[in-house]
Amino acid sequence: MTPVAATAPRTRRSYADIAIGTAVLAVLLFPLYWMVNTALQPGSGMAELAWFPRTLDLGNFARAWESQGANLVTSMLVALGAVAVCLAVATPAAYALARFRPPGARAVVFATLITQMVPGIVVANAIYNAYVDLDLVNSYLGLILADASLGIPFTIILLRAFMVSIPGEVVEAAMVDGAGRLRVLIGVVLPMSRNALITGGLFTFLFAWSDFLFALTLNTTDDVKPVTLGIYEYIGAHVGDWGAVMAVATLSSIPAAVLLVVAQKYVAAGISAGSGK
Repeated sequence: MTPVAATAPRTRRSYADIAIGTAVLAVLLFPLYWMVNTALQPGSGMAELAWFPRTLDLGNFARAWESQGANLVTSMLVALGAVAVCLAVATPAAYALARFRPPGARAVVFATLITQMVPGIVVANAIYNAYVDLDLVNSYLGLILADASLGIPFTIILLRAFMVSIPGEVVEAAMVDGAGRLRVLIGVVLPMSRNALITGGLFTFLFAWSDFLFALTLNTTDDVKPVTLGIYEYIGAHVGDWGAVMAVATLSSIPAAVLLVVAQKYVAAGISAGSGK
């Protein structure tokens, strides 16, 4: 009788947890649903929208791609470039802090963490004059470097926390076999740090993909226009056509959503490993 009596409350508690989790998830996902729902109902005002689309009309998406397709490609190039720059800078920096532990390493890590607290608008205004002198305004390289700076501090901290946990015997064994420091980093440390690298790269991609301040501040022409800036201008030009606006927002959400779904297991492993060390 005791096991049965103990099982019943546990089952009711499980059902309650599922119900609460479902309710929270529904609240969190409702804006996304409403965005897609609005995009599939062309010609309807916000007050006239039905809870479910009666027909699957993709006209809004066709118009959105026609006007924002180039901006989506620009955002993709800038985000991928930012990931490459971020990993190229953060990986050796994190390895040096984790492996060699130079004097003042803790102060460097703390200073790196502090940079995450500086508002983006302050950084954007501060580097604008430097960009003008270096002729980096309205350029892909300038925007890539600026967006990479958003992810470098986070990635350094994450990679260092992961690399500290790598046994020193593994590195020493590779060096005894004749591998140099660079070869050890590329052939031994990086494969073991795969989850942390993917996590840092993913977050840097998301930072760059969603960036608006740098795109607005460091671009004065339409030569390099990310999709965030395109959406901002598109809303101003189509304030009465919310179906088209939501179609643009939906298209811009797809790459980030796909990456999160594909890389979620690596992100979970990378964050948990880093936090546990």
